[in-house]
Amino acid sequence: MELLDRFQQVGSQEEEKNPLVIAKFFNPTGIGTWYATEYDPTTKTFFGFVSLFGDHNDEWGYFSLDELERFKGHFTLGIERDIFFTERRANEIPALRHQEV
Repeated sequence: MELLDRFQQVGSQEEEKNPLVIAKFFNPTGIGTWYATEYDPTTKTFFGFVSLFGDHNDEWGYFSLDELERFKGHFTLGIERDIFFTERRANEIPALRHQEV
């Protein structure tokens, strides 16, 4: 519950040029990293940066908790939350350093 509380405490960062990244999700058996800056518990939707290939296709946008939970990769492992990730500003994360919201 504390992660949900943190998202609620931070709230919308829509006007923030350098948003606070609160959580990181990743595919432990393949590609894909999701950096969440906002969460709406009603729709189970995050807003954040999605890096699937580490190239020009990476972008800021919405992604669904339901989709993350349904994904099954190699060895039927799903998407995981990086429990060692500490929140920080987007420009402090190498993959996001030059990405505009």
